[in-house]
Amino acid sequence: MYDERLTVPRSWWLLTPVCGVALALVMLRFSAIGALIALVVGIAAAAAALSSYGSVRIRVVQDSLVAGQARIPLDALGGAEVLNPKEAVAWRSVKADPRAFMLLRSYVPTALRVEVTDPADPTPYLYLSTRSPQKLADALQGARRAAQR
Repeated sequence: MYDERLTVPRSWWLLTPVCGVALALVMLRFSAIGALIALVVGIAAAAAALSSYGSVRIRVVQDSLVAGQARIPLDALGGAEVLNPKEAVAWRSVKADPRAFMLLRSYVPTALRVEVTDPADPTPYLYLSTRSPQKLADALQGARRAAQR
């Protein structure tokens, strides 16, 4: 099967102390103790936000594709198209359909576009930011074959 976690880049973690220091500077106007508390709270809040944003997962499990909070049965999906960085930018901007399910992470340059074939679903396709679009496409195809047996 397939399992990928779209973690944030390491450089983004430098933002956590910056947020803490910024909040501490604001609170320093009121008291030094308040500034120390704000420093700790600011760092913890920024770390929690980054961890949450970077904890989204894409998985192919049994008969479903799980992308973030969405769980889509494999029989509702059609063909998958691997998108290189240039195509990925186009599909998340000028070619984007507002009805599409978009699991976007700006720091992931490649993506996979998967058609939705369920007539009851108004979603035309899924746009999934992934570091390994070909592996995800292969996992979807393999899971579909296994489900047909």
